[in-house]
Amino acid sequence: MVEIAVMGYGVVGTGVIEVLTKHAEGLTRRAHERMHVKYVLVRRDFPEPPMMGTFTKSFDQILNDPEVKIVVEVMGGLDPAYDYVRRCLLAGKSVVTSNKELVAAKGADLLQVAKDNNVNFLFEASVGGGIPIIRPMSQCLAANVVVGVAGILNGTTNYILTKMFRDGADFADALAEAQRLGYAERDPTADIEGIDACRKICILASLAYGKHVYPEQVHTEGITKISRADVEYAEKWGGVVKLIGEAKRMHNKKLQIIVCPMFIDRDSQLANVDGVFNGIMVRGDITGDVVFYGKGAGKMPTASAVVADVIDCVKHLKARKYLYWSDGAPDYVEDYRSGVRAFYIRAHAINSDNAFEKAAELFPGVSRLLRKHALTGEFAFVTGDLPEQECDKKLQQLSASGVTIDSRIRIGEM
Repeated sequence: MVEIAVMGYGVVGTGVIEVLTKHAEGLTRRAHERMHVKYVLVRRDFPEPPMMGTFTKSFDQILNDPEVKIVVEVMGGLDPAYDYVRRCLLAGKSVVTSNKELVAAKGADLLQVAKDNNVNFLFEASVGGGIPIIRPMSQCLAANVVVGVAGILNGTTNYILTKMFRDGADFADALAEAQRLGYAERDPTADIEGIDACRKICILASLAYGKHVYPEQVHTEGITKISRADVEYAEKWGGVVKLIGEAKRMHNKKLQIIVCPMFIDRDSQLANVDGVFNGIMVRGDITGDVVFYGKGAGKMPTASAVVADVIDCVKHLKARKYLYWSDGAPDYVEDYRSGVRAFYIRAHAINSDNAFEKAAELFPGVSRLLRKHALTGEFAFVTGDLPEQECDKKLQQLSASGVTIDSRIRIGEM
């Protein structure tokens, strides 16, 4: 029998315990060992603890118990999660986590500690909830050189953008609906400002390319400035607006990585990922595009991924799984402004036709977009490919000629 400790008894923690309890017979068959939750670390009192006898407020009790071989961390955040996880690994205990903030900020360090102590640090649930992605990338696609990885990594923002596209809702109403349905937190900042997606693309990029990418290295934009007009122009262009996390390695071995709203062509497999679902595309040099799709969060999908990692740890108690990346460097990620791509621009001027003609002179491959009920003086267009810093300079020139720039959105190629 393998003794397990679960640190945290929130949404995911209760889900993990539920899966381990209800599916005990099947899990034992798959792991070839019986698993037992010996401790549940909690921070507050429960009137009638459902796991009577297992609840503890003492981390040291877990740390110092030699019978506990696997620790599940589902507390979230960095403090005290980082300290607890690191000390568990140093004590020779394998750790499973769903904590994307922890892996994105401290992954390289914790993987090294796990390696040094011949234990496992697994985190399938940190990206995509119940969508298998970490294990497929590290094992099933191991024969490939990853050309790029991109995806819709946050269900809250995807639900909001879907409501704006399908139902004609504006951003504020779509956010309010997401909060009413429980898809968005009372404070939705981490979702709508792209912070959650940033952490996830950092993990995927670190895994794909073998060096740690830190969130502060990634240019991140959210969806708060996306208007109903932008959504309508995307439809006229032939696609949709999605919040995308994207990473790719350049010829100089550095990374280009970004999180931002993008126009996505309706023929892309990611264009049809709607509602609270996530979609992750991995482009391999041998396989081509492989897409992973499913619910990216939620109690039971996330618990499913956590328990799958627990089973993996049970199977590898005496052998470390090779899941590893080294530390990164400050110059590992290129300035996002050096990236070359096409752009969508929405603007207004006293004379929109003259303003568009000026834009056509400045930008390569300009194509005008039209929508019903456009505001007086409004005009929109897409450009050909050009470096982002060059696009910014041309927009400054356009502004100097009396044009007001209302929106600029990158066009994705996926």
